[in-house]
Amino acid sequence: MLTTFTLIILIILLALGFDYTNGFHDAANSIATVVSTRVLSPGKAVLLAAFFNFIAVLLGTNVANNIAKDFVDITKIDLWVILAALIGAIAWNLVTWYLGLPTSSSHALIGSFAGAAIAHAGFGVLILQSKWPKGWLPTLLFIVLSPTLGLIGGLTLMTIVFWIFRNTAPSRVDKYFRVGQLFSASLFSLSHGSNDAQKTMGIIFSALLIGSKLDPNVAALLGNNPSNGIPFWVKFAAFAAIGMGTLSGGWRIVKTMGSKITKLKPVGGFCAETGGGLTILLASYLGIPVSTTHTITGAIVGVGSTRRLSAVRWGVAGRIVWAWVITIPISASIAALMYFLTKAIQ
Repeated sequence: MLTTFTLIILIILLALGFDYTNGFHDAANSIATVVSTRVLSPGKAVLLAAFFNFIAVLLGTNVANNIAKDFVDITKIDLWVILAALIGAIAWNLVTWYLGLPTSSSHALIGSFAGAAIAHAGFGVLILQSKWPKGWLPTLLFIVLSPTLGLIGGLTLMTIVFWIFRNTAPSRVDKYFRVGQLFSASLFSLSHGSNDAQKTMGIIFSALLIGSKLDPNVAALLGNNPSNGIPFWVKFAAFAAIGMGTLSGGWRIVKTMGSKITKLKPVGGFCAETGGGLTILLASYLGIPVSTTHTITGAIVGVGSTRRLSAVRWGVAGRIVWAWVITIPISASIAALMYFLTKAIQ
């Protein structure tokens, strides 16, 4: 039988492991366009992305607090629920990474959290009504809104750029935006870190809040005062883990995101990354956990459709959408199964 403190340490390690898989699974979101346009080599691109993933630690904890307190009633669950949720999310991340599917690590995590919690305490454990923009409703809405806003942002920026540079030689435009993509890729990597690393912070914070009531050693990890918010060491560890994961690459998904949806030039990469990055930063400010994968895919589709609708490979985009649709229910099912398995061996 594991002690509370041992279980907390295991949860923290698994959470950081999930954060690491999130980094290499979602590395494509940050670097696919800048690699596919050949502005940066893959090695330099992941270094850039990892750096900005990490310094996003400076942008607040709105998303983390939302995950920790406004999705599941943590007074009705135990630490085994969180353990099962992490196992389910990691399993789905690894499967979709192996298949090269750019699914949402965010939705895998919240789906797994919900599935394990429901297995433990029933549907009443979910907090369906919370003060806007917290809780499930904004997150579910942003499953549709984030790719839509990304699409609109990419399409609008691309249209503006076309108009501004309508009398400029294509070679000069390409030269300008090869430099511009360095800034847009940095922006998107910053936004990616600001949203995705916070989800892991929220899960760890939930575990610490539950465990602090059972073991004074866990309370010490929390700082003995939950009202102080998320401890700095949790923030640092979460952002370091996602940065290290990004350094590990994720080349299967890079290929899908960077070349299979539509062919991109530096100007298109700049518009897609900027449109997607601004959308995610808005969501992070509001505290809404969104899918960076959904958002950048929508932005890439928006950029591609400014040339002509046939420039977008809609078959590939369609398969990606189906992967999005099944992520929450499948990850929830895996986590529920993991909960029953862990309960059986307790």
